Amino acid sequence: MSTSSAFDEFQRTVDADPEQVRLARERRDVFRRTLTKGVDVDESWSSGSLRRATQLKPVHDVDMVVVFASEAHPTWGLPGGSSEEALRFTQQWVKAELGDPNGTVQQWVRRADPRNRAVKCFLDDPDDPNGFTVDVMPVLRRTDGTLLIPGREEDRWIAANPEFLINLVEQRQQAWPYFRPMVRVLKQWRLGITAKPPIKSLVMEVLALMCMPERPVSRAVALSRFFTSAAVAVNAPIVDPAGYCGPIQPDLDTVALRTALEQARDLAAQAVTAEDKGDDSYAKTLWRKVLGAEFPAPASATPKRSALFAPTYAVHDGPQG
Repeated sequence: MSTSSAFDEFQRTVDADPEQVRLARERRDVFRRTLTKGVDVDESWSSGSLRRATQLKPVHDVDMVVVFASEAHPTWGLPGGSSEEALRFTQQWVKAELGDPNGTVQQWVRRADPRNRAVKCFLDDPDDPNGFTVDVMPVLRRTDGTLLIPGREEDRWIAANPEFLINLVEQRQQAWPYFRPMVRVLKQWRLGITAKPPIKSLVMEVLALMCMPERPVSRAVALSRFFTSAAVAVNAPIVDPAGYCGPIQPDLDTVALRTALEQARDLAAQAVTAEDKGDDSYAKTLWRKVLGAEFPAPASATPKRSALFAPTYAVHDGPQG
């Protein structure tokens, strides 16, 4: 098996079950059609990783944005409790249309809880940590096209532009068809990093936008260049690419992430060199150290003796993820 084929096989272990994705999209579409029918709603659409196709398995949540007409809710967008008002309004509306047992469209939502920026709708047992949820966020659209989203805890509305990230990922995917799959690989990789608190998946997605090569290259070369660039980029705050919401994870464990990136950088560079020299077996051994045990092992678990003692192939411990 070539290194490229090994990446194909590994990708299948990272990607979500197609049936899970189908079911999530089906539920998303029902929410979107239902919410768009509101007389005071201008539009409704999905956001989040499912919309960007960068979701990691298992797929158990969907993010929805509901753009309300500002003239129908003139107090929204102002401080003084209007964030709470918008979330409570959305909670009651979702329960009336989609609540279990009295929803007029579907009887799906067992509980709807207003959170800081959205209403979390539980379609499964609310005590099940893997139960399916839909986050419905009420927003207003400003004249410049950006959104105002509620901030219940801050008691103020916050400017944001999630469509910017959606479009940016789409552009990169059109330029290189492996971009989204590699984002999912990196999100999986981060799970092997011991960090407190854990590294958010959106951090890896934005780092991929910053550090993944824009021109088409092999997946091995792309990851190697990513780790090299990201090991430096992580020293600065990883911020909202649209420029509105500041750092994505203010409490990011930068030391843990940088250390993991540096270890992966060294191993990935050696793996690319091994592949260039025709030693796919050793390249896969190294990628297995970077990406974890689900990356296909070479036919022989023991690398060639020449590879073991080649100075350019010195192996360092790498993160498993």
